Amino acid sequence: MALWGIDLGGTKIEGIVVESKEHLTPLARLRVATEAHLGYQHILGRVKLLVERLIEETGLRPTSLGVALPGTLDPITGLMKNANTTALNGMPFDRDLELALGIPVKLSNDANCFAIAETLMGVVPDLLPEAQVVFGIIMGTGVGGGVVVRGQVIGGRQGIGGEWGHNHLDDSGGKCYCGRTGCVETVFSGPGLERYYQGLSGVALPLKEIVGRAEAGEDIYAERTMQRLVQSFGRAVATVINIIDPDVVVIGGGVGNIDRIYTEGVDQVRTHVFNHRLDTIFTKPKLGDSAGVYGAALL
Repeated sequence: MALWGIDLGGTKIEGIVVESKEHLTPLARLRVATEAHLGYQHILGRVKLLVERLIEETGLRPTSLGVALPGTLDPITGLMKNANTTALNGMPFDRDLELALGIPVKLSNDANCFAIAETLMGVVPDLLPEAQVVFGIIMGTGVGGGVVVRGQVIGGRQGIGGEWGHNHLDDSGGKCYCGRTGCVETVFSGPGLERYYQGLSGVALPLKEIVGRAEAGEDIYAERTMQRLVQSFGRAVATVINIIDPDVVVIGGGVGNIDRIYTEGVDQVRTHVFNHRLDTIFTKPKLGDSAGVYGAALL
């Protein structure tokens, strides 16, 4: 039976239909813009539009749908929370989507979907098939995470398992959308690093250019921004390792493409972790941007 998955992001919504759990060959894969600024009902309509286009593409109809999204469905209230696509917060998104589509819907946090996809069918089986604990990180516009133990996502009683992006790290990060100050996400998400660079230099640049300037050795402010990244990453990840001690840490998202994370960043983790050595494997994902939507299909 074909599996249907949706990855609902802040700027785009991606949908996929795969042959089966055993054969994850895509039968169709499409994207539409989220247009989140137009509100909650519009987002529901965009998901419905994408599903309709997938039906047209495949000639199949879904019997259920898995959805990865930037937030958490509160297991107690049944309402969305902690989404940086803030129009979703406080809404019964699964119930509303079920009404719109007429089929059962299963939701999970996008970082959880990323983590389970990389654990079951991505980079983890290639690197360490016997891995018991995996921490999947997304570092991009925001910072999130998912914990997988023996092939199962640890969502937690409050649905916030793995949410290291909202641990307090450094007040210099400023105010977070969650209402607190100094969250990990404010310090070394993409926008957080861009804000830091602009505060030093007085110039607004995209992160990719900041990284290039640091690599070229032509911009002291860019280098200081990269130092902030690796040092803060080291402190933040070491805290997680001290608690769950994962076999593998998989790092996704645009910030996760910065090579210094895997050298200087891991060196910084080593200085903070509660052990005289660091055996944790750090790796880029195998599935890239596809991990979230594959994870959603696996729901």
